[in-house]
Amino acid sequence: MKQQTMQLQLSGMSCAGCAKSIERALSEVNGVDEVHVNFATEIAAVKGTKLDGQKLTAAVKAAGYDAQAIDHSQPATSDPQAQAQQRQLVKFIIAALLSLPLLYTMFGHFSWTEGVPVPDLLMSPWLQLMLATPVQFVIGWQFYRGSYHALRGGAANMDVLVALGTSAAYFYSIYLAWFDDTFQRHDGLYFETSAVLITLIVLGKWFEARAKGRSSNAIRQLLELQPAKALLEQDADSTKQVAVADLQVGDIVQVQPGQNVPVDGEVISGSSAIDESMLTGESMPVSKSAGDKVIGGTLNTTGFIRVQVKQTGADTALAKIVKVVEQAQTSKAPIQRLADKVAGIFVPVVLVIALLTCLIWFFLLAPGDWRQAFESTVAVLVIACPCALGLATPTSIMAGSGRAAQAGVLFKQSAVLEMTHTIDTIVFDKTGTLTEGKPKLTDFELLSETLSKSAIAGLLLAVEKQSAHPLAQAIVRGTESLTESATTPKVKEFSALHGKGVSATIIGLDGDVEHTQHALIGTLRLLKEHDTVISPAAEQRFQELQQQGKTVMAVAVNQQLVAYVAVADTLRETSKNALQLLRQRGLKLIMLTGDNRQTAQAIAEQLGIDEVIAEVLPEDKARQIKQLQAEGRCVAMVGDGVNDAPALAVADVGVAMGSGTDVAIETADIALLRADLQTLVHAIEMSELTLRNIRQNLFWAFAYNTLGIPIAAAGLLAPWLAGGAMALSSVSVVLNALRLQRVKLSSVQ
Repeated sequence: MKQQTMQLQLSGMSCAGCAKSIERALSEVNGVDEVHVNFATEIAAVKGTKLDGQKLTAAVKAAGYDAQAIDHSQPATSDPQAQAQQRQLVKFIIAALLSLPLLYTMFGHFSWTEGVPVPDLLMSPWLQLMLATPVQFVIGWQFYRGSYHALRGGAANMDVLVALGTSAAYFYSIYLAWFDDTFQRHDGLYFETSAVLITLIVLGKWFEARAKGRSSNAIRQLLELQPAKALLEQDADSTKQVAVADLQVGDIVQVQPGQNVPVDGEVISGSSAIDESMLTGESMPVSKSAGDKVIGGTLNTTGFIRVQVKQTGADTALAKIVKVVEQAQTSKAPIQRLADKVAGIFVPVVLVIALLTCLIWFFLLAPGDWRQAFESTVAVLVIACPCALGLATPTSIMAGSGRAAQAGVLFKQSAVLEMTHTIDTIVFDKTGTLTEGKPKLTDFELLSETLSKSAIAGLLLAVEKQSAHPLAQAIVRGTESLTESATTPKVKEFSALHGKGVSATIIGLDGDVEHTQHALIGTLRLLKEHDTVISPAAEQRFQELQQQGKTVMAVAVNQQLVAYVAVADTLRETSKNALQLLRQRGLKLIMLTGDNRQTAQAIAEQLGIDEVIAEVLPEDKARQIKQLQAEGRCVAMVGDGVNDAPALAVADVGVAMGSGTDVAIETADIALLRADLQTLVHAIEMSELTLRNIRQNLFWAFAYNTLGIPIAAAGLLAPWLAGGAMALSSVSVVLNALRLQRVKLSSVQ
């Protein structure tokens, strides 16, 4: 049964522990095979069979959180992260207004602030109780709710630490005010501690929500490219504005200059220059006329065009790109496993440390001093919240993959984003990768007088029309003008011989008397296998054409060599510069092609490629990749995503050249939206920069907790300062990750 993938937009999470709770809840739903919850994006990626969106969202809600299925076929009607920002901002403002008077009372707690006037009213425990209670139980309800669901699921998360620390301060203050006869005005209460802690943590969550929103800008910008309306032709003289979601395949829409193309389609009339920069990274507009494909979301800059709809909804290139980027952002990088393991045991360990801190202070360091023991314990509980650890990896992955998408690189999985920079060998297919993929017929030489050039051209045209191979299409284009309709034979029993050529039975050659003959078009090896006689002079001429970097095909009729045709594929303008940049990184570059060695070698010399593996059949390309891996190499394969599918699958990293609508998006680990190998350099650079950023984040997250907990346990950090430091640590990790969105790729010209 076919495996499905579904994504859920989550809300209500407070830390990495919440993500683990949701993962457990979703894993228990029937049909679910794999779950990844990304705390930073608040998206759950679920894989399995017979997935039911209602059952999945119900499982999330039962775990104490909210969820809704994501539909990539429609632009988002609301922004959950913007809503989260708004909620946290409102909570912070209310909490701050209630907490500021309590914060001011702290001046009355210290001898060095005796000169600051503090009204007796503010020092009243009952007024402080009135101010602190809404903060504790209304604004802070999210922490109690999160704690309940986490503990019910057999886990402890950040909410548990916050709820424990602030509740201890709040209820201990009530005890002092109500039951302690020895309580004096200047002894101070801890209402301000609980209220200010919650206020600072909510402030930190607002900062986090803002940062998360910024880190998903790449996806949001892509979604905003999709226009909401389109001008639909009803008949020759009338049009109607309709919702893009209502368009059907086959409809004809009109696109005026300055408008975005509504959906993927084909131009049926008109011409224009289309700006595809947001999807492909190509800065120059691309000329489009009748017969050319256009991508939904791209900008029509100059002319009026009529477009027939070919794909709608989730089948459009824009929807597929957004889905791939979100898939990479919600998947887990291998380095995340370390953070997950630590987060899984961190909170229970912190609770033990907090208990020991309380006991050590009360019985050893300050015997009988509940106040000192209490403050140190609360400080440990608060400063240990593992938010920074939970955000360290996913925020970097989110920002890095988003920046890569803007540069025309789609990473399908975050694991690929992490490892791409570790490759030491890159294997390139030739046609369509290093070259333009649009070869031209350059030579047509007769080798026999038994058939006219027009007759052989007709044979070539008739046979090669049966093939979709780029070389075959080049021969078709080159021979159409040389052929008379009367000399075009009928073809039957056509057979493509992978890596060798084609074979066909033809009827009516020369058009005189109908008779059947057998034709072969391909390599000399193919002709020799069918007992075709080839003279030494003919073989030498074949090699001469190959040495010029051309792909040469011999034509034989009834085991007689009658002609040579040569096809040349021009190199991409940027290939040489891109390969030079890759060589500077110390990478070994290999060309793997089915072409003959001389042709491949000629192109390799122009590009400076280290090694050529030529005359390889498609089914043997994967075996060649495996041999390189057996030598201990980490191999990336760059191909077209279709003909090279086995090799792309076997390689450590499969890279497909594409235009955004290419099937490469579905088959490779990385899709290059722009047909330019410089984007491969971008991919390696973004991988390197992202992993470096993740390591920085993890270092500071670990260092923060490693240093902060002992300082708090030693009584050197007031609880409210610990709350502020905890919030700032999370924000600093996210801001460091956001630097990836502004990075300038060195290879961009």
